[in-house]
Amino acid sequence: MKRQTALVTGAGSGMGALAAQRLAAAGWDVVGVDVDEAGLGRTAARSPIMHTRVCDVADPKAVEAVVAEIGTPHRVLHAAGIGPLAPALKQPLDEVERVIRVNYLGTVHVVRAVLPGMLARGQGELILFSSLAGWLTAPLTSAYAAAKSAVNAYAEVLVREHGDSGVKIRCVCPAQVDTPMLRRIVERYPAVGRTRIIAPRLVLDEIDRSLARPARDLYVLPGGRAKAAVFLQRHAPGLVDLALRQATRPGRGLSGDTRTG
Repeated sequence: MKRQTALVTGAGSGMGALAAQRLAAAGWDVVGVDVDEAGLGRTAARSPIMHTRVCDVADPKAVEAVVAEIGTPHRVLHAAGIGPLAPALKQPLDEVERVIRVNYLGTVHVVRAVLPGMLARGQGELILFSSLAGWLTAPLTSAYAAAKSAVNAYAEVLVREHGDSGVKIRCVCPAQVDTPMLRRIVERYPAVGRTRIIAPRLVLDEIDRSLARPARDLYVLPGGRAKAAVFLQRHAPGLVDLALRQATRPGRGLSGDTRTG
């Protein structure tokens, strides 16, 4: 029996690396892509049967080329993303554009490359990574939060258009996850590290539970904090605003114009 194929973006580090390794260990035929060739090498070193491709999801032709080579995968876990922080009026426009190209348009490119084949097959699992920042905004996250909010809206439209197709679509919105990107942010902004940080494996466990359910669950909200935050944002936005103001008031380490780079 032919093994199922999984395409994992952002597989060079963090969530994507762990997801690729777990799928390979479970017997999937995994293709990991990233712009970081050295990172891909480290990910694949633990899974010798894993295939890797250097690919920037911001480049639609590069994404199309990978999918044309490997065929339509059975599962896609799109974890590629960047998160530089800066005040809204001071973040360089080229950086803002890069965040939008990678985090939002990168999602569009991946979906357009893989979803038509899944629809034709009548089956597939499409997992898109967003963030709790797509629900709750905070200082210094204007570009990142805008891009993740766009991912949420895009995923909702996909479900409305293709929810009965047999393709399972999930939009994962975790709070802070212990990844190299978050650690770099915490070095610059220690206040971020004072909030609860969850382990990547817990996020992947929540995704697996969601995929196992027959219901059309779009959003995956790993951990009690993410679920509570989204509930309160929907039903008590004033409380959420007050809590965010207190958490990010001057002196808490979330002001200034230093960028994460």
